Amino acid sequence: MKINSNYLQLKDSYLFSKISQKVNAYSKANPDKKIIRMGIGDVTLPLAPVVIDAMHNAVTDMGNKATFKGYGEEQGYAFLRNAIAAYYARKNVTLSAEDIFVSDGAKSDLGNILDLFDCDNTVLVPNPVYPVYVDTNIMAGRKIIYGEGNQANGFLPMPDSKIKADIIYICSPNNPTGAVYNSEQLEQWVKYANSNDAVILFDAAYEAFVNDSYLPTSIYQIEGAKKCAIEFCSLSKTAGFTGTRCGYTVVPQELVRENVALNKLWLRRQTTKFNGVSYIIQKGAEAVFSEKGIEQTREAVAYYMQNAAIIGDALARAGIWFCGGVNSPYIWLKCPDNMGSWEFFDYLLENINIVGTPGAGFGTAGEGYFRFTAFGNRENISEASEKLLKVFGK
Repeated sequence: MKINSNYLQLKDSYLFSKISQKVNAYSKANPDKKIIRMGIGDVTLPLAPVVIDAMHNAVTDMGNKATFKGYGEEQGYAFLRNAIAAYYARKNVTLSAEDIFVSDGAKSDLGNILDLFDCDNTVLVPNPVYPVYVDTNIMAGRKIIYGEGNQANGFLPMPDSKIKADIIYICSPNNPTGAVYNSEQLEQWVKYANSNDAVILFDAAYEAFVNDSYLPTSIYQIEGAKKCAIEFCSLSKTAGFTGTRCGYTVVPQELVRENVALNKLWLRRQTTKFNGVSYIIQKGAEAVFSEKGIEQTREAVAYYMQNAAIIGDALARAGIWFCGGVNSPYIWLKCPDNMGSWEFFDYLLENINIVGTPGAGFGTAGEGYFRFTAFGNRENISEASEKLLKVFGK
């Protein structure tokens, strides 16, 4: 018997596990200290009332013989896939319900989608980026190349004609930097993918936070994208489903490689390895896309974005460079006084009891940078912002 030795190439600890260990150790040594957590991007507001009502009704359905549900439809119930298709229609994007696959979240599908691709494919990953993109490809033994983000390019790397990639990850709005590609930039990526027979894996988990109407919230708003892109979306941040788990992946039937429709392959993979999301959760998800659901979830999004504005204002007044926080719940800042990412993490934790995420944990291009999230409650966000301004204000 042989293990998958690729796992031995992974870092010993997942980024957020390391952060948790450091915070727990500090808390144990300093039980009297109040720690404000602005690191892990977990939501704090409850589910929207319309979602709760829908889930309650679904629970009642499950207790009635006439409405009880067993195994659901393989791609997700039609009522939810149709609701998602209607949501895309609001973006002037036409999708068939057969293009949509309901899942337990974008993170799972972003890893599982790799089952469709040979390990010999070269993967292009932006740097810095969400660690799962890198780790899942290391697990499979693929060659990974990087598109470097930096202040000069707004942390939005663009295609390089000298580089050949088969699988391309794009996250917009980006986690961790909060940067968002505009239509012209995405057009270049779509052109590159179609010219190189590549596939774009487009992570749109934070699309609901885009406030500027000229910025695309789906790769399919770009002409030609259905022939080269798979889109992943999640209700975790859009509607507070981090604890209830629901998302969806769009694999257009027009996306064909080696004369095979990837939609067909993904359906085959899912029916073999995935038994679907519960009926109760899917009914709650359907409510998210109703008129009332969109209104109520937008209220939560607006609350988090107000938090982001408070953090951004404090950083601006302190003279600290940052991006994000306008069309994204993430604020990406340059560590003051030339501190390293982990050095800044330790400084904040030990001196003002604030937790964020070291940029170095998102890749080599993240060294010297730091991420805050706006998903906390208003009182804590305001308190943390005041502390930052007091310590770093000029």
